[in-house]
Amino acid sequence: MANDYVFNDQLPVAPLKIAALESCRELAQTVNNHIVGFRRNDIEELKRREADLHYRGYDVDSYLLKCECPRFGSGEAKGIIKESVRGADVFAMVDVTNYSLSYSINGYTNHMSPDNHFQDLKRIIGASVATAHRVNVIMPFLYESRQHKKTKRESLDCAMALDELVKMGVSNIITFDAHDPRVQNAIPLSGFDNFMPTYQFVKAVLNKYPNLKIDKENFMVISPDEGAMDRAVYLANNLSVDMGMFYKRRDYSKIIDGRNPIVAHEFLGSSVEGKTVLIIDDMISSGESMLDTAKELKERKAGKVIVCCTFGLFTNGLEKFDEYYAKGHIDCVVTTNLNYRPADLLAREWYVEADISKYLAAIINSLNHNVSISTALSPTAKIQKILQKYHSDGYDYYQTII
Repeated sequence: MANDYVFNDQLPVAPLKIAALESCRELAQTVNNHIVGFRRNDIEELKRREADLHYRGYDVDSYLLKCECPRFGSGEAKGIIKESVRGADVFAMVDVTNYSLSYSINGYTNHMSPDNHFQDLKRIIGASVATAHRVNVIMPFLYESRQHKKTKRESLDCAMALDELVKMGVSNIITFDAHDPRVQNAIPLSGFDNFMPTYQFVKAVLNKYPNLKIDKENFMVISPDEGAMDRAVYLANNLSVDMGMFYKRRDYSKIIDGRNPIVAHEFLGSSVEGKTVLIIDDMISSGESMLDTAKELKERKAGKVIVCCTFGLFTNGLEKFDEYYAKGHIDCVVTTNLNYRPADLLAREWYVEADISKYLAAIINSLNHNVSISTALSPTAKIQKILQKYHSDGYDYYQTII
């Protein structure tokens, strides 16, 4: 592994700086710790090979940049960079879904919305882009990604946001499990990478249930709707199991809370009776359709029902998930640590977290060295490796695998 870390003695393009906004400081600190560990391993490996890496700031205690976005009493704000970024490779990190942060405006307390977080991101870019060697944006939940297309007279918010970042001078935009990655067509000449946490889902599920039988007779991957088909097909093919899907029948004559209500969930696929089924999607928003899907599967006599979603937003609270868990409709819910998770969620018995911090650290480290990230974009080889270990050793863990 050490030889992989040093990238064949490839030097970074510039000194690394991670500009973490307050919305994702905890994740950024964990990512930073991993990168510090990677690079100390580099130094040890180079010493072992009697080589050397002469590069300013390669092996430091922290790559986190001191920055903040203070606000005036009117609610307006500004971005401040508290140290030099001249010639640095800056990675600005933001979690636009972090609603826990608040600010005061004319004596009232407002919670930060995705719009507020996006504005703060632009402020940090504006404060650094003039002198930095390169500015990259890491936005795990892509801002306005649910408004990626328009029908009739609607705004095309995600495309406009991407175009705005590129016009500000951002070189690369890194996101995870974009609602529809085709939105990158809005910036066809700029860097846009969409990473999937599929491998981390497999690790988390096998860690939770080390005795799972993963074969066609005992396991199945389910897409909760037509939009998640690509994710389900990819995972099912890697696990060599069957897949099924639900499609939502909606009442297009009504609009409730801005959308057409779901009349029924129709299932396409083979029998799920007695099988462990894994439902995979990009996000849990209210969770309504995910819970309906889980209930439908249990009514079809499925064994375990495991829900895997990249982003757990739980906009309608956790009570409905508690109820469905108590009734046995769901066995566990797996989400990543890429977005804000309240303490109440972390304490739930049914909740399992898939840690993405080491994966994200490896992505940043690779981009900073300007080396290929093709293996990170497609985790097929790592999934196959962990499955081989699982089938040969039971589940003799994978600590040596990133």
